[in-house]
This record gives sequence, C-alpha cells and structure tokens, in this order.
Amino acid sequence: MSSPNSNPRATGGSVKQTGTGPRVNAPARPTQRPAGPAPGTRPGAARPGLVKPAPKAKARKARLLVSKVDPWSVLKMSFLLSVALGIVTVVAAIVIWTVLDLTGIFDGVNDLLREIAGSESGGFDLRQFASLGQVVSFATIIAVVNVVLLTALAMLSAVLYNISSTLVGGIGVTLTDD
Repeated sequence: MSSPNSNPRATGGSVKQTGTGPRVNAPARPTQRPAGPAPGTRPGAARPGLVKPAPKAKARKARLLVSKVDPWSVLKMSFLLSVALGIVTVVAAIVIWTVLDLTGIFDGVNDLLREIAGSESGGFDLRQFASLGQVVSFATIIAVVNVVLLTALAMLSAVLYNISSTLVGGIGVTLTDD
C-alpha cells in the first residue's frame, strides 16, 4: 500500500498528517484527581465513582462418568496400600503382645488355668505357646498372605469393573468448583 495512512482504522480526527507519516495524539490527561471521601465518612468507605467488584461466580458443576479403570495403576496402588496394612498388622501385634505382657494378663491366664486344671497338673505357661517371636512370625505370615490376596483381589475388581462398565456405562460422578 502506498498511501501515507496504511491503517484502515485510523481515519478518525485524532490523526495528524505530517511529512513523516501518521501520528496519533496522546490521550488527554484528567485535569484533577478523583474526589476524596466525603466529609464525615470513614476513609475506607467505597466511593460512588469507583467500579464495583464483579459479582461472585456461581460454583461450576461437571457431571462425568468413570468408564474405565487402568488395571496396572490399580495393581500398583493396591500393592502399596496392602504393604502398608501389613506393616500396621505386624506393629499392632507387637504392641498388643507387649501391653498384654506388661499388664500381667499372661500371668492371670496361667493362674486361672492352674485353678481350673487343679494343682496336680504340670505348670502351664502361656508364654511358651505365645512368645513374642512366635506372635511376630505369625503376624508376618498373615501380612504377606494379605498383601498377595488384596493385590490380586483389587486387580480382579478393576478388570471386572471395566467389563461391567462397558455394559452399563460406568459410575456417574458430579464434580463441583467450590
């Protein structure tokens, strides 16, 4: 374009034509500052000439369907959670055995069994059958079996969910933006 005013929108009266090309006038500055607060009002009060804040937006809602669950991610997550549950099982067994031993429950059960069986029987000691080592070993075996079973059950549940969600469409979830 060879015209000196190549901007098609700049056709208003604010453009001055000189020999060097189009020049836009600067906007006029306000002649005075905005009015201060009216006498007798507190300094933080809203002034009538200012822009009001935007109204609060309503919470958005999204309705979604969980139509597929990734079996690999379910396997990893269930393994991690079942290992944590196994650790909790072993620690709880140790704590319970220690509390029972410190409170004298084992001695009370031994005395009760001696009274029931009579004095002729040989001394029965519950700690021989339920020592701390045996309790921890049993709790560890239970924890390992639980890790295997819970991981396999969660994986099977994910596969069954994927199969059934193809038939019925999945589980509906509504998410909100609070």
